[in-house]
Amino acid sequence: MFFQKTAQSGKARAGVIKTAHGEIETPIFMPVGTRGTVKATTQEDLEEMGAQIILGNTYHLYLKPGHELIERVSGGLHEFMSWKKPILTDSGGFQVFSLSGLNKVTEDGVTFKSHIDGSSHFIGPEKSMEIQKALGSDIVMVFDECPALPASRERLRESLELTLRWAKRCKDYPLKEHQSLFGIIQGGLELDLRTECMERLEEMDFPGLAIGGLSVGEKNQEMVDFCDSFVCTMPEHKPRYLMGVGKPLDVLTGIKNGLDMFDCVLPTRNARNGQFLTARGPLNIKKERFKEDPLPPDPECSCKVCKRYSRSYLRHLFNVGEYLAGQLITYHNLHFYLSMVKKARAAILEDRFDEFYSNFYNKYASNEYFD
Repeated sequence: MFFQKTAQSGKARAGVIKTAHGEIETPIFMPVGTRGTVKATTQEDLEEMGAQIILGNTYHLYLKPGHELIERVSGGLHEFMSWKKPILTDSGGFQVFSLSGLNKVTEDGVTFKSHIDGSSHFIGPEKSMEIQKALGSDIVMVFDECPALPASRERLRESLELTLRWAKRCKDYPLKEHQSLFGIIQGGLELDLRTECMERLEEMDFPGLAIGGLSVGEKNQEMVDFCDSFVCTMPEHKPRYLMGVGKPLDVLTGIKNGLDMFDCVLPTRNARNGQFLTARGPLNIKKERFKEDPLPPDPECSCKVCKRYSRSYLRHLFNVGEYLAGQLITYHNLHFYLSMVKKARAAILEDRFDEFYSNFYNKYASNEYFD
């Protein structure tokens, strides 16, 4: 993997990540394909809307259908799901802590109960690397511990030290030649702990660094303030990834602070609940006010859903439980995110990002469709 920064506007950066499965133009949003599929979306649709990289979930693919099966049948996740472009896999650490009601953390790793059938499993640094190696993703994430916030400084220090020990074990595990391993910075909202963690990860020389452990219970403004202070201290010559964040304005603000990569389930999850993300804020298609509305969901959107269908029709589909409603809203929401980061990149290349940011932010924050 190779990263090159190509332009900067304020703190915002544009760059290119080169992988064995193609180039990724940053800043980029990565649709989340938890179980080998981005929910309610085909690979053809992802290609059509311009997705450059998707995310696969180590925990879920380990449980079903199993990483050994994927490697045995197809040689890896790319062929298994027929996706020719880059894939990033998370380590499974966040799911082990968030989805498992009963888990036991030791120096070796985490013993946990499956959320599917209650069966007992173990994932540690080596097991996470084994799974991700079998999946064959282009970008592999180290296995880390993700403490919920707020947390005491003592708890954050304990988590940080364990994460660093696990990172070294992940680094020592041999992956496939095309795979690149990213380190994950922990430390809560404590700048000095985050800085120490980052510096110690830098000694291990990971090709990319991610900020983990945000959007896990802290206030949104706390996350924004932290990123404003911390991101600019991260290495210039490596991709900067903010894990699991977030809402459209959180992503845009992250770009403003110099972050390059983002992922979040919000556009697909909210679609299944009837929420369109539009240039003027979220639109809940279930509302009575859209029952006879002939306008497209987002009149300012160029996606095929907004070009063809009305709010009235989409409200009907959703209210009668047609699967097509979730598919169409998902397509639009992912298109919205991918279009947003593409426009942000263009603005960075033209050195007018601050103007773009203000215009987009103010229009979206107007929340025109909120009652």
